[in-house]
Amino acid sequence: MLPDSARALKAELSQRLAEVPPGAVVARGSVDGSGWSGVALGLAPVAPGQVHLAVRLLARADAEVVLRGLGAAALAEVDVRVIGPVRPLTAPPPTGDDDRWSPARLQQRSRPLRPGISIGHPDVTAGTLGGFVRAPGRPGLLALSNDHVLAASDAAQVGDAVLQPGRADRGTPADRVGTLTAFQPFSPTGASLVDAAVAALDDGVQADPGDYPGGPLAPRVSDALDVDPDELVERVGRTTGHTRGRISAVEVDGVGVQYETAVFTFDDQVEIEGLTGGFSDGGDSGSVIWRSRDRVPVGLLFAGSSTGGSAGGGVTFANPLATVLSTLGVAWPES
Repeated sequence: MLPDSARALKAELSQRLAEVPPGAVVARGSVDGSGWSGVALGLAPVAPGQVHLAVRLLARADAEVVLRGLGAAALAEVDVRVIGPVRPLTAPPPTGDDDRWSPARLQQRSRPLRPGISIGHPDVTAGTLGGFVRAPGRPGLLALSNDHVLAASDAAQVGDAVLQPGRADRGTPADRVGTLTAFQPFSPTGASLVDAAVAALDDGVQADPGDYPGGPLAPRVSDALDVDPDELVERVGRTTGHTRGRISAVEVDGVGVQYETAVFTFDDQVEIEGLTGGFSDGGDSGSVIWRSRDRVPVGLLFAGSSTGGSAGGGVTFANPLATVLSTLGVAWPES
């Protein structure tokens, strides 16, 4: 179906979910009593200018509630997947390898700082330094990652230390590289749009913002993602190194992410799946995602599931990078 038709159907089903009585949807409130429906809806590209409605579920039984009453023609254009719980991708234990983009290298102390390496608030295990941005009127670069990586999921204060490597990779106060400058708190009631934060680098801490696999990224950020089934993307992160995948859904609303304290819901997200297996794993949160065809950065990785990917493994969710930058009031470096 055409994207606008899919958006209309998505709006219709979203309204239906909002009106479902408590208990009618199997997954509702099953994680923490938040009332999240356990259903996310988006657009899955299938051909140039053509999409299916993406339906992502915690439990297969919820498909009947969501899709009840749809005609055969509409059901033929629905992409239903059970992805299970979605969680922020904080770090498991370190691994070993010697390649420059290997997890072992990315988990080490790295000076100058470069994209893909381990980073985190002292109270967080570790995540990934996604890249570097600039704030208008402020000299120097800011390190970009997630709220749950640099700001401990809203528990931190501006001015708190940021470590490289993160605590899970044996980072200590002696590994401080900067201070938390800004983050976007999660919405406790409505949907959030980003899980994002930035940190100012301490005096004397150097950074190489263009040191990505294959060289610097493009000096611009995509404002919108084309509905293209062959849109390949890449990222580099602390746990799985340099990986490739494809965008499997866009404009995904109702993504419920299980943080330590609660489930927070996110709208207008990007879903990515790996070409073989998963696209990311715990500790890759904060990775910047770029398009393979033109190296334009498009997303900030923040969460994922363990199932639901068509090539095995789970699916990954990312905030549109343009939304991240506008929300935090920062800009992607032009050079």
